[in-house]
Amino acid sequence: MPSTVKVLIDGPSELIFDYVLPEGISARPGCRVNVPLRNTSATGTILDIISERPSAFELKPVTALIDPEPVVTEKLIQLARWMAGYYGTPLEQIIRSMLPGAVRQEAHSAKTRLVVTLVGMPDPEELAKLSRRAPRQHTILSLLEKSGPMPLNELGGASVRGSVKSLEDAGFLTIQPQVVRRDPDAGDVFLESIPHELNPGQRHAYEKICAALDSSLERELDSETTGNSTKPILLHGVTGSGKTEVYLQAAQHCLDRGKSVLVLVPEIALTPQTVQHFKSRFSALHDQVAVLHSNLSQGERFDEWHRIRKGEALIVVGARSAVFAPLPSPGLIIVDEEHENTYKQENPPKYQGRDLAVVRGNLERCQVVLGSATPSLESFQNAQTGKYDLVRLTERADGQSLPLIRVVDMRSEARKQKGGPAILSERLRTDMEQKLEADQQVILFLNRRGFARSLQCPSCGHVCECQHCTIPLTYHRTEERLICHLCGYQSIVPHACPKCHDRSILLQGYGTQKVEEVLKKAFPSARLARLDADTARKKNALRNTLRDFRARKIDILLGTQMIAKGLDFPNVTLAGILNADLSLHAPDFRAGERTFQLLTQVAGRSGRGEMEGEVIIQTFTPHSPSVQFARHHDYEGFADQEYDFRKQFNFPPFTHAALLTSKCSHERLAEFTLQNLHQRLSADLPDGIELGVPNPAPTPKAHGLFRFQMLLRSGNPRTLSRHVQQVISATTLPEEVTLVFDMDAYDFG
Repeated sequence: MPSTVKVLIDGPSELIFDYVLPEGISARPGCRVNVPLRNTSATGTILDIISERPSAFELKPVTALIDPEPVVTEKLIQLARWMAGYYGTPLEQIIRSMLPGAVRQEAHSAKTRLVVTLVGMPDPEELAKLSRRAPRQHTILSLLEKSGPMPLNELGGASVRGSVKSLEDAGFLTIQPQVVRRDPDAGDVFLESIPHELNPGQRHAYEKICAALDSSLERELDSETTGNSTKPILLHGVTGSGKTEVYLQAAQHCLDRGKSVLVLVPEIALTPQTVQHFKSRFSALHDQVAVLHSNLSQGERFDEWHRIRKGEALIVVGARSAVFAPLPSPGLIIVDEEHENTYKQENPPKYQGRDLAVVRGNLERCQVVLGSATPSLESFQNAQTGKYDLVRLTERADGQSLPLIRVVDMRSEARKQKGGPAILSERLRTDMEQKLEADQQVILFLNRRGFARSLQCPSCGHVCECQHCTIPLTYHRTEERLICHLCGYQSIVPHACPKCHDRSILLQGYGTQKVEEVLKKAFPSARLARLDADTARKKNALRNTLRDFRARKIDILLGTQMIAKGLDFPNVTLAGILNADLSLHAPDFRAGERTFQLLTQVAGRSGRGEMEGEVIIQTFTPHSPSVQFARHHDYEGFADQEYDFRKQFNFPPFTHAALLTSKCSHERLAEFTLQNLHQRLSADLPDGIELGVPNPAPTPKAHGLFRFQMLLRSGNPRTLSRHVQQVISATTLPEEVTLVFDMDAYDFG
C-alpha cells in the first residue's frame, strides 16, 4: 500500500496536508517535494511518513521529488517541533529559517563549467595531417596531452568550440560538465599549525571534554541506554586563557572518533579568525571545513550548505544560524563567547542560538561546550545548580598577567576642558603616544557609529528625528547625511533649525567617524583604520582590515562591538574604552551585565603577547559595580551582587521573561489590541505566571509603527508560551496590527 506523507507547504500560512507517495518515489522526512494545491502547484517539506492512510478520503499524489536526500535531518525536524512549542512560532516559519534562501529557492543550483578531457591521441600520420589541415585542433590535442583535462574557457572558450566539437565527434576527447565549488576563502593560504602544549588548566579542561564526549558516544552506541546525554560543559576561562587551543584539540579528538564538529561564534567578525585557526590546524583536510554566515553570497551559501549535508565537511564554523547546519553525525558542538546577545535572533522565530545548541546536543547525543570569559548569568546559574559541568581556566595560557585596568573619571576631565569633556582623556592620549613610539598597537572601542549622535538647535531645543522612528537621526560626515540607525531613513543635513530657522544648529555627542577625525589630528603619522557597520559593508572589508592589523600594517584600530571580543593580536598593549556609559543606562535589567561583559572583553584584547597590557576605561560613572568589578577582573563578585538584584525583583535566571509586543501605524489601535489581550490573558491565568501591564515600548515608534509591549514572567516557559498562543489563536486581531511574542527576550527597547 502506498505511504501517506505529511507535507508542510511553503508560504505565510502554516498549512500541513496529507498526500500519497506514488510507487517509484522513495522519500524520507525532510525531503523537499512538489505537490498539487487546489488548481496550482506548491513546494513543501515532508515532516512525517505514515505507512497507512489516516482516512478513507482519496489523497492527491506527490507530483515530484525535488531532492532524493533530506534537506532537513530527522533530528532537525525534532528540534523544529521543540522550537514551535517553546517559542510559540509556526512550524513553517521555523523550517524556513532552517533552510537558507539559496537552498529553498529552486532558482539556485550548483555552478558548473565544461571540462575537456583527452580520450586518445590520433596515430602519428593522422596527427601530422591535422597539423597541416587543422593546426588549432593539433594545438588543442597537444595541450591536453601535456596538461591533462582543462576547462573549455581556458582552451579559448567560444573561439575554439568548433574545433573541440570536431575532435569530440572524431572520438579524441570528451566535453563534460564539472561542478565548481564557490569557496568563500578562495585565494587564501592556510599555513599548517601544530598543537600547542597545554598548561595544567587547559589539560584538565581538554580531558574533561574528551571524557564527556567519549561518554556521549558510548551512550549513543548502547541502544539500551535511556535518558539524556552528558551535561553541557561551561568553560569559564579568563581572556587569553587559551580556550581556542582547547577547542582545537577537543575537535581533533572528536574527528578521531569519526564524528563531526560544529563551532558557533557570535559575530561575523570572529568567523575569519576562527576559520583561520581550524583550517590551519586541520590543513590536511581544510577543504572539509565549511563556513556559514550571512555575509556569504547566495552561491557560496548554496555550495557550503550542500557540502555539509552530503558529509563532505567535517567541521562547520558559523554564526547563529549555523546551529541548523545539516551535519549528518555531529559529536561536538562548541559555542564560543556564549554570553553574547547576538546569539538571540532579532526577527521571528526569535530563538536563542546558545540554548538551541544545548537542545540539539541533547537530541543528537553529542557533547556541548559553552566557552566565555564572562559567562551569561543564566549559564553560570545552570553550572552552580548542577545542570552544567563547570570548568575554570584562571590563568592566561602564556603565563602573562591580566592587563592593568585604569578608570578615568570624565567628570574631572570635563572640568579641565573648555567647551566640555574631550573625546580622548589626557591619560589615554599620553599612553597612546608612548605605545606608538614603542611600535606597539592600540585598540579603541566606541559602540556608536556615525559622526555625531544628533543635531540640536541651541535656541529652541529642536532635535532632528527620524520621520518613522522616535529616535534622533545620527549625522554621518562621510555621506553628509542624517541617518536613522533603526530603519535606515536618510535626510539632508539642514543648515538652519527646521523649526525656528536659527543657523547655529549644533552637533551633539560623537561616534566613530568623529573619533577618527580627532585621531588623525592627534596622531598624524599613525596608520589608522575604522571598523564599524559602515566600513564593513563591502565584501571581505572586515577580513582584510583585521588581516592588515595582524600584519602590523595598522597602528590604531578604532571600532564598535565587532572588535570587542575574541580577537587575538599579540602586539596590542593598550585598549581604550572611550565611553563606558553607553550601554550602562539602557532600560534593560541586563544593562549592568552587558556593560561588565563588554568592558572585560575589550580589556582582554590587550597584553596577549609577551608585553604587558594596559586598559583605560573612560566613564562618567566610575563607581558603578559593572566598572569596578571589571577593573578588578572579578566575575564572581559581579555575579553575586547581580544575582541578589535579579532574585529580589524576580528576573532571569530565576524566572523566564517573555515580551508580547503589538505594532501598528495607528497608535491607539496598537495600544487597544494589547490591552484587550491583557484582559483575555488575565481571565484564565495559570498559576505561576506573572502578567505585566501594557506600556509604550522604550522606543515608542520604529519603522513607522507604534509599539506597545507587555512583560510576562514564569518559572515554566512552556506553560507561559502555551497560554499566550491559546489566547492569541482565540482572538480576532485587527489586520493592521502585528503581534510579536518573544520568549526569553533580550531586547526590551
